[in-house]
Amino acid sequence: MNGKPLAVAMVVLLGTPAAAAPAPVYRVETACGTRPHCFPRVQAALDAAARDGAERWITIAIGSGTFREKPVVRRDRLRITGAGASRTRIVFDAVAQSAGRYDPANWGTPGSATLTIRASDIVLRDLTIENDFDYLANDALPEGDPRKLTAPQAVALLLDTGSDRLGFNGVSVLGYQDTLFTRGRRAWFRNGLIAGNIDFIFGDGALLIEDSEIRSRRRAAPTPPDGFESFVTAPSTPAAQPIGIVVHRARLTREGGVADGSVALGRPWHPTTRFPDGRYADPQAIGQAVFLDCHMDAHIHPDHWTGMAGTARDGTKTALFRPEDSRFFEMGSQGPGARRNPLAIRWQGPVTIASAKAYIFAGWNAAGEPRKRPR
Repeated sequence: MNGKPLAVAMVVLLGTPAAAAPAPVYRVETACGTRPHCFPRVQAALDAAARDGAERWITIAIGSGTFREKPVVRRDRLRITGAGASRTRIVFDAVAQSAGRYDPANWGTPGSATLTIRASDIVLRDLTIENDFDYLANDALPEGDPRKLTAPQAVALLLDTGSDRLGFNGVSVLGYQDTLFTRGRRAWFRNGLIAGNIDFIFGDGALLIEDSEIRSRRRAAPTPPDGFESFVTAPSTPAAQPIGIVVHRARLTREGGVADGSVALGRPWHPTTRFPDGRYADPQAIGQAVFLDCHMDAHIHPDHWTGMAGTARDGTKTALFRPEDSRFFEMGSQGPGARRNPLAIRWQGPVTIASAKAYIFAGWNAAGEPRKRPR
């Protein structure tokens, strides 16, 4: 018997297979009117996307405007796009002193973040994320003034624990102290701007920053006796993790008011951690910061690296961690800030851009498209 008439009959009876419904594009606009899938707040669009349980990528397109809110990304496989870094802004002004309520562990520093990402396979493009807490006003207050906050950290972007494969392209991240906190697994930041002053790129995650501007911002407090006003990085990379914060082909610039020779490339952060025998600085946080083929303005201190105090076993802030014992490395530096005094850093990695990318992009489709790999 010829099977073709039977096949035709089955199509007539059952109909043609339905094509999979395309994923909706959720929009965020200052004025939505009656448009479907349009929301006045970023968090509302994120919540709508989270209710879609399908294993597919979803796009959230944010229009022009300033969105003053504190969104949290919890759904995997999201593309979040803006209308341009100068036109789409997500802004909030939380500060660590009072932001513990936003963090599951009641820690004010991550709790202060304007945008928190607790998901994987996230791509952000063409927008600004900012924490606009008035850091300079607080910094200008003299020590001992009862109005001065003792925890002025104000994170703009938190790559939270458990996040992985986060891509940023054309994104500006603006703050002062602790602007970008990386404590997830892997992230790639390119063609963007990160601005701040004290430890403004910090944490234990693997973060590759490429072809971007890293802008040091001024302080309002007097310059400390050691001459260091600010610090670009403060890595706390676990000793067993081969890649920490890697900066490639970046431009290290400064805004007005940042003095020559006043900013360190990095200092080693050993977070205070609870252990069975007490609470003290984590000895296994051997921070790694690497600068490859970067242009450095004259604000970079001639020592390039410096130390950082941590919590001793007696609870005092007297443990000093030296750059010589950290995983700090640079190669191919250019510009007036590239000249440096020799430091006897014992770690002899070195990290190359090839080895950094091999680790960052292992098993990761960084563009969110099939079979594409960053060069």
